[in-house]
Amino acid sequence: MATQTEAKPARVRWTHQWKELYEEVIDTGLCTGCAGCVISCPHDVIGYKHEPGQYKPFHLEEELGLTDCGHGQKGCTSCTRACPRFRDWETEADNHLFGRERQPDEMAGIYDDILLTRASDDFVYETGQDGGLVSAILIWCLENDVIDGALTSGVESLPDGSPGWKAIPMLATDRETVLSGAGSRYTYSANTIAFDDAMEQGLSSLALVGMSCQTSIGPVMWHRKIGKVSKPIKLNIGLLCSKSFDDALFDELFEVKYGLKKEDIVKMNIKGVFQIWTRDGGYHEINLKECHAWTREGCTHCPDFAAEHADISTGGIGDATDWTLTIVRTELGRAVINAMVADGVIDTRPGDDDPGAIALMQRLAQKSRERWPEWAAPEARLGLPERKKK
Repeated sequence: MATQTEAKPARVRWTHQWKELYEEVIDTGLCTGCAGCVISCPHDVIGYKHEPGQYKPFHLEEELGLTDCGHGQKGCTSCTRACPRFRDWETEADNHLFGRERQPDEMAGIYDDILLTRASDDFVYETGQDGGLVSAILIWCLENDVIDGALTSGVESLPDGSPGWKAIPMLATDRETVLSGAGSRYTYSANTIAFDDAMEQGLSSLALVGMSCQTSIGPVMWHRKIGKVSKPIKLNIGLLCSKSFDDALFDELFEVKYGLKKEDIVKMNIKGVFQIWTRDGGYHEINLKECHAWTREGCTHCPDFAAEHADISTGGIGDATDWTLTIVRTELGRAVINAMVADGVIDTRPGDDDPGAIALMQRLAQKSRERWPEWAAPEARLGLPERKKK
């Protein structure tokens, strides 16, 4: 006897707008300042400032105040579709990228392989940070027509024209611009903001290089079917990140207490302490605890240390300081790494050569997830031990 086919459940219509984004993400402190909502707004009514104490989206329609949007009232939902901290963002991105959700023991997200890598080009290796992998990827992808532009970060020029340390969004389209933005600043840059520059130049295949919060934007957009704004983002490169600092750190701590002017700083790194190299050949270490007061507000609840939704996640942690810990997550990420190895532009070693780096990644990933509030979407806390009730 024939059985009646069960009807599929109707897809729930997405109706969430700016009012809910403001109330649930921005006003609660979950907002990371990634600017996904800014570039996705088709009406250009969401603003953003790269300024100390800012790094947050805000509504521009003054007659409705901070919390409401006239376009949202009429049915526009782009901002919430783009937000990688709105509602069930983690499992949506997981399912879109990997076809499954993260398991409790996958604290650093889902991945295929872990490697140690570095650029084989001496200049790229010396110019980049911790082995120069990210620069090598962007240069190779641009020169092999995988992408035609990269949303990354550069630095704001000082009054004398020399490079400063204020990180700003930048569009890179060739080797020269990629290398001009190489290195780490540890202050925040919403690299997505460079998206408009890419569209003005007619680019259609972009890499997004960003902190972990930024690399979740693309998969969340794709899953929530936001439309054309998500289509140019083809490759996601994530930076391992436990926090970033407000730009005021330079003036209020480094210069006032230690006499280190930002125009005299040539390189920075964090290896248990804040390391600073200066133009006169000096080297200085500053205890990270001293820097905590300048932690950017958007980082205080972020649960993602390991850039879990990137194609390739990278970071300079562990004992092999001249190699980049490289987490290959997707088929695209694997294809890019394999092709670069075949072309001889990167050197690789097994990740197990530095087990301490892998263990540290797992510990820092758990520590970051512990920051995610219990009142927010619970998926980001999956795998954490239950807190003991007082």
